[in-house]
Amino acid sequence: MYDINLLKSDFTELFKKDSESVFFSPGRVNLIGEHTDYNGGNVFPCALTIGTYAVVAKRDDNKVLVHSLNFKELGVIEFSLDNMVYEKEHNWANYPKGVIKTFESHGFNIPNGFEIIFYGNIPNGSGLSSSASLEVLMGTILNESFSLNIDMVDIVKMCQEAENKFIGVNCGIMDQFAIGMGKEGCAILLDCNTLKYSYSKLNLDGYKIVIGNTNKKRGLTDSKYNERRSECEDALDKIQTVKNITALGELTEKEFEEVKDCIGDPIKAKRAKHAVYENQRTLKAVKALKENNLELFGKLMNYSHISLRDDYEVTGIELDTLVELAWETEGVIGSRMTGAGFGGCTVSIVKDECIDNFKQTIAVKYKERIGYEPDFYVVSISDGTRKLG
Repeated sequence: MYDINLLKSDFTELFKKDSESVFFSPGRVNLIGEHTDYNGGNVFPCALTIGTYAVVAKRDDNKVLVHSLNFKELGVIEFSLDNMVYEKEHNWANYPKGVIKTFESHGFNIPNGFEIIFYGNIPNGSGLSSSASLEVLMGTILNESFSLNIDMVDIVKMCQEAENKFIGVNCGIMDQFAIGMGKEGCAILLDCNTLKYSYSKLNLDGYKIVIGNTNKKRGLTDSKYNERRSECEDALDKIQTVKNITALGELTEKEFEEVKDCIGDPIKAKRAKHAVYENQRTLKAVKALKENNLELFGKLMNYSHISLRDDYEVTGIELDTLVELAWETEGVIGSRMTGAGFGGCTVSIVKDECIDNFKQTIAVKYKERIGYEPDFYVVSISDGTRKLG
């Protein structure tokens, strides 16, 4: 865990006053179930021990002053509660600003401003949801600081709304949900259609989750995310002419095969196939975990990556290289891309005694092929966003 005292002393130095409270919001990794969330399917994420920290003090006026140690060059960003609009020059601060604006639009009174210093140890642009971590962190700060008594699921929904409407990124609910509702030692099976969820204990005895960062930066708004989403919506529209469903996630593989021809467009049919098959893979993977069949869980992770590569086409040479090298390396149960794709991270389950060799061997081979090194993080599973003190 990051040394909070460093953040507190930075706060005192910058704002010439003591901080009042400390918060933490994790990053997340999705073990399986990619690009299913906005298709009404299931996902299986967990919250991580890396994340975003904040130290906070309230003010007597309506000004909000925020500073991020990750973007020191941008200095202190100041805005007023009376003027909550998206401003490009406010950069990362539009995320917390969007959450405040969304809370207010839902009728929650934010009576005064505050000063906050943020620090995140989630690699920026890695696909481990630094933006959602920041959003749910801001939502929790508002909830705790002003005794709003909002249920975490409602905080999660408002944070997703902030990203959709204020930031303009058409994300699903998974990132915010996993970050807000995380539970130590557990992954969450979440039905994104109904928000029905259950916790599954991860019995990884002798194994660890290893995140591999391709170090290829990608911006979600600049990616083909919205294009893929649109392709799936078009496919769903066509299927709805012959079958009464509200989301692709409602179909089994067999049902999809029976109706896929009505989609008409082979590319859109591939996108829809991924959404349907990935959802079913996720359910099979959770069942495998419950039966302590880690080997089958790993195989399903591998199949997930192949589908994301071939049917959904969101991987790219960096992710494919990192995953394929993992498949060839001793002690790896399974490996796949995680997140939106087009760069970002992979998630692998690796035998404890093989982790050092895994990192060293893959780093060398990846650099030979790609030209620069990846980074690796051995992570544990954390509780969700919370006040630390």
